[in-house]
Amino acid sequence: MEPKQKTEQDTTVGKEHFVQKTEYLDEKLLAYSQTDAYPFHMPGHKRQSMGNWTGEVIDITEITGFDNLHHAEGILQEAQCRAAETFGADETFFLINGSTAGLLSAICGTVRRGGRLLMARNCHKAVYHAVYLMELKTAYLYPEQTDFGIQGSISPEQVRDMLEQYPDTEAVLLTSPTYDGVVSDIAAIAALAHEKGVPLIVDEAHGAHFGFSQGFPQKALAFGADLCIESVHKTLPAYTQSALLHYRKNPWIDLERVKQYLGIYQTSSPSYILMAGIDRCTRILREQGTELFAAYEQRLHDFYEKCRTLQRITVLSPDGKIGENRENDPGIWARDPSKILICAEGAGLHGQELAELLTEHYHLELEMASGHYATALTTLMDTQEGFDRLFAALQAIDRKNRKSGMLHQGQELETADLFTTDDIYCEAEKVLEIAEAMDAPKTTIPLMSAAGCVSGEFVYLYPPGIPILAPGERVTEEILETLRICQARNMQIEGMKDYSGQSLEICNIL
Repeated sequence: MEPKQKTEQDTTVGKEHFVQKTEYLDEKLLAYSQTDAYPFHMPGHKRQSMGNWTGEVIDITEITGFDNLHHAEGILQEAQCRAAETFGADETFFLINGSTAGLLSAICGTVRRGGRLLMARNCHKAVYHAVYLMELKTAYLYPEQTDFGIQGSISPEQVRDMLEQYPDTEAVLLTSPTYDGVVSDIAAIAALAHEKGVPLIVDEAHGAHFGFSQGFPQKALAFGADLCIESVHKTLPAYTQSALLHYRKNPWIDLERVKQYLGIYQTSSPSYILMAGIDRCTRILREQGTELFAAYEQRLHDFYEKCRTLQRITVLSPDGKIGENRENDPGIWARDPSKILICAEGAGLHGQELAELLTEHYHLELEMASGHYATALTTLMDTQEGFDRLFAALQAIDRKNRKSGMLHQGQELETADLFTTDDIYCEAEKVLEIAEAMDAPKTTIPLMSAAGCVSGEFVYLYPPGIPILAPGERVTEEILETLRICQARNMQIEGMKDYSGQSLEICNIL
């Protein structure tokens, strides 16, 4: 089949004719790589080669001498054992369908069909997909509120109360760190889960770099998590789509069942380029990790110190504290400093505007924009030039004084008038379980006419892929107002079948 082609109208000869133009992905990627665009986003290798390939890695299949991921006994088994030793697990499994495959396998392998999962409400959409596939009942843990206006940690007290309220819980699942780098008290939560004989699964997709340096939090496995999923491609030098599922020996999980689901959710033709990339990442950590992380910590420290001089732009401190007094935020148990959160409302810019300005005028591509802030994702592969360019851009924006200094580094951050994460992700009434709603008869109506109805589909911002509405939840005027603001700010709303975001499928229930 011939590729679809763009057409360009030309009337220079007095009549319409069309000149065919084709844009191929490989050519566009090559052209983009030759620009000065800087990636403050994943993948974690930041398009740097590191010079660690032994020659050119080739794309192969399961040929003699190269093992089989789904029946690993040779070089792939050795590579996975090496990763387990490096990352501190009892067993580690390569994921070449991303953390999504690991989350699906972990949930399906630990919770029986129709069982109950106690999960953080700010989990990634992949968790919700597993809930649907296994027809699970859910109970939600809601993040604490924070001074900066982002979602905070999950409190152990809430976990304890919910385990008492739902004694039929079969697993607890948290996201730690969050997209914003917020970490929960995994040790305390693991202890509570284990008291009830329940395993703890941690989506640590954004924390693959944890545990390799004192400047970052320790891994969830070190604090008692039973299964942990990490995206090496997000925060370490590895290719997009590569991740790891870590297992800590425990009496609550049937590992063979988890492995069975890995065979279901992973492709039967795993990419040797991706697997070689994971193993190379392991080698880099083992051989150069100490040196690389020391330099990375210093670059981050210097960047945060310089940002304290900004007058109208607020950069959340590495530990999540705000203001000159730098008091502890009770909503943040710990934070990963690699996620740089930038609020430029004091300079007259909401999150999406800031991200667009940095892209268009400074050629700095950020990872995410939310209501009142934007996120620069950094890794040990970021260069000093990159950090310098980001600070120079923020300094230039800060000096433009487009608005009076509502935000100042020496003052408490006032979030009352901001469109914060707490405004976007609020508690919704659950009328139906997710599987019931997704399989129910539905009607499509205008989104803004859906108040009072029960959603039949997901509505989420991507990134980060956290539902604003999940199937089975009641649509309210407050939620619709949130979506109006998101659309007005050009934030990327996904999940609905209507890509334009103008209509919503609702459940036909009395």
